[in-house]
Amino acid sequence: MTPERQAAYWRRNLLYIVSLLAVWAAVSYGASILFAGALDAVKLGGFPLGFWFANQGSILTFVVLIFVYVKLMNDLDRKFGVYER
Repeated sequence: MTPERQAAYWRRNLLYIVSLLAVWAAVSYGASILFAGALDAVKLGGFPLGFWFANQGSILTFVVLIFVYVKLMNDLDRKFGVYER
């Protein structure tokens, strides 16, 4: 792979990482701190929804984002011809 293609690959990888971490931070901070009052109006299993987001939402979002990152990187690897079978 040429240095230009390596740089393009790395830039795209960094874009994915920053974007996914921004989503995770927004969900973690937003749902558990900023919007907790509004979410607490809804009850789930006898507990306010804000409680669930604060305790489980961040973790579940992170797990989902891991699968999204894997999919994005597999597609990127195929595009740049560095996919491992």
